[in-house]
Amino acid sequence: MGKQAKQAFQARIKPAAKPATLKPRHFGLFASLGVVVLIPLFAIAFYMFVFAEDQYASTTGFTVRQNETGAATDLLGGLSQITGGGAATDADILYEFIVSQQLVQRLNEELDLVAHYAEPHGRDPFFSLAPDSTIEDLTDYWGRVVRISFESGSGLLELRVLAFTPEMAQTLALAIIEESTALVNELNANARSDAMTFAEADVATAVDRLRAAREALTTFRTTTQIVDPESDLQGRMGVLNNLQQQLAEALIEYDLLTENTSNPTDPRLLQASRRIEVIQDRIQQERENFTLDDIGSAGEDYPTLMAEYEGLIVDREFAEQSYTAALTALDVARTNAVRQSRYLAVYIRPTLPESAEFPRRWVTIGVAALFLLLGWSIMALVYYSIRDRQ
Repeated sequence: MGKQAKQAFQARIKPAAKPATLKPRHFGLFASLGVVVLIPLFAIAFYMFVFAEDQYASTTGFTVRQNETGAATDLLGGLSQITGGGAATDADILYEFIVSQQLVQRLNEELDLVAHYAEPHGRDPFFSLAPDSTIEDLTDYWGRVVRISFESGSGLLELRVLAFTPEMAQTLALAIIEESTALVNELNANARSDAMTFAEADVATAVDRLRAAREALTTFRTTTQIVDPESDLQGRMGVLNNLQQQLAEALIEYDLLTENTSNPTDPRLLQASRRIEVIQDRIQQERENFTLDDIGSAGEDYPTLMAEYEGLIVDREFAEQSYTAALTALDVARTNAVRQSRYLAVYIRPTLPESAEFPRRWVTIGVAALFLLLGWSIMALVYYSIRDRQ
């Protein structure tokens, strides 16, 4: 290789890179890390370990059970076995009641919740309640100290109640159970009262219907002067059957006379023939009476009268069946009125905590560190993206 070629080859080779050193922008990045992540994280940790008050958790669990013997009344529906139950389950109702302002106000009047949860406000304003809080503020804070675990399939409710003392946590859990039991009993009483009211109203309606049906039947009998049209019809049919039997005997007698005498003017033949004509005319007249005679007060014929009577009989039978069903429903309602169809079953009694489990300091610090670091990373990426575009 010539000297000139060697010099050209060396000219194409770039010199080696210098060792990496910290630039001013790197110090700015580290400074932003300290300002955005480290300082807030240190402040959060300092607050959690120095100022945050210990909180004790009392756990309890309960559900609403139905009497296995069967009840005709439901917690909210009343006579649900007849008319169908409501859409909401009992556990759903209790869940809404536990988080309601009504329960919070009752417990505040009994246990002075504001005084308890506002007591450490001077040292721990984040996890405590302000002393001048309204009932709405207390209700919002209630959602932080009462955690509810609800399984819609089984209807099991599990509560974790937080307080600044173990005794208060257990007392508050017991108070929630007492108020829930009172709610179930109140709804049971309302359902039983509604069931009795509905059953008694149904009986009164059935009695009026049965009375009206019987009065209509009595009016029909008084007007037509026929106690039982079916019996009257059977009597008329008996007369017709008797005439037909007499006609058959007369025809037989006439045939015998015809065979025994050859004189067509024989008085016996004339008398037998006349007797046959009279019986036939009578049969025809009796048959016409079934459809042409005016029997009712308005001039109804017999078929119309029978149709009216059968309609009245059907109305009376339906009224009697309705009356029997209403009496049965009333007896069932009375039986269930003395039996509690729903009751609160506590499967975990409120526990008395021995150590403070909350606030979970390391969990809180870890979550805060994660979000602070993510926020700082996003801001750094956005900054360098804008810087590179410029």
